[in-house]
Amino acid sequence: MPATPRARDLGIVIGEGTPGPFNAITDVAGVRVGHTTLISGDGPLVVGKGPVRTGVTVVVPHDGDVWAEPLFAGTATMNGNGELTGLEWIRESGLLTGAVGITNTNDVGKVRDALVGSATASHDRGATYWALPVAGETYDGQLSDIAGGHVRAEHVAAALAAARGGRVAEGNVGGGTGMICHEFKGGIGTSSRRLAGDVGGWTVGVLVKANYGRRGLLRIDGVPVGEDLPIEAVPSPWSPARRGIAAADRAPGSGSIIGIVATDAPLLPHQCNRLARRIPLGIARVGGLGSTSSGDIFLAFATGNRGMAPTEAEAVGDGAIDVRAMVDRGIDPLFEAAVEATEEAIVNALVAAETMTGRDDIVAHRLPHDRLIEVMRRHGRLRGGDGPLQPAR
Repeated sequence: MPATPRARDLGIVIGEGTPGPFNAITDVAGVRVGHTTLISGDGPLVVGKGPVRTGVTVVVPHDGDVWAEPLFAGTATMNGNGELTGLEWIRESGLLTGAVGITNTNDVGKVRDALVGSATASHDRGATYWALPVAGETYDGQLSDIAGGHVRAEHVAAALAAARGGRVAEGNVGGGTGMICHEFKGGIGTSSRRLAGDVGGWTVGVLVKANYGRRGLLRIDGVPVGEDLPIEAVPSPWSPARRGIAAADRAPGSGSIIGIVATDAPLLPHQCNRLARRIPLGIARVGGLGSTSSGDIFLAFATGNRGMAPTEAEAVGDGAIDVRAMVDRGIDPLFEAAVEATEEAIVNALVAAETMTGRDDIVAHRLPHDRLIEVMRRHGRLRGGDGPLQPAR
């Protein structure tokens, strides 16, 4: 698909850090991302038929056998009205043991099961194998036939087969297809930061599935964009006449965000937990509150200790292995990188997303680029002033 615009294409530069070459989670060596996007039908909702505005996104954490070679990992939750499966095992073991899938709320179990199937298929036939994979969800029922069960195992397999390094498709793709963020069209977004050599030279990459937030709270690089672009100027898909699910009592801003942060730094599990806890700070900078109806759940994994044995491996000798770890003071630059990359990933999701008409003709409008540029310039936050826009990084 053609490249979608990003924040930096519009002259919006978040923070002080330097992005990696793709400004994406895939700047962490070995990390790959794949999408399957499902869009079909128009008009009134017919459960089981559509309209369909959904999909699945997968994050493959390294370039080896992800089902046999674990990575140190950690988790965090800002508000728990959502699901990211497998986190109890990560909390217990400190290990991520497979690819991560992200989809809609009702199909998260099927994506989890499909990941188990992929893990089983990669092992010898007849071998006993178990898996507790990570599969996350956010709600896309405002635009899609969420009760129709449209995401199937073959869609997960296609996303895994499509997983690649390099530039990541953003906006209305994969699990982000039916997302709404700050009452604009939302979706998948990603960003990265590469630290200077004197603080380790490590890379931190973040991928979000942004589906949360009330319009008036939206801030971009500190600018009150939501106040300058109210629903009177750009209508909200949650407008009273188009609520669609008002009986469910879902207010504007209801929704969730899933965040995945990767780094090549040699973090131990408790340090991964600490890194994951910085994702909410980036969300807060954009205007997220972690509302009661929101599932804001995060995963961090570190590729800095490779070659660890499978979790079911028998101990050899004294059962000890050598690992590397960061000293406490060495982690602070990673925290700052994660906060900045999270903020920019959300803005990239908003900038990349296109206007979408979903079920019952509910419309989620894109964040209009021309008006966004005008607002950012008026507040003195458009890098490059009135000159040519900066190229994307």
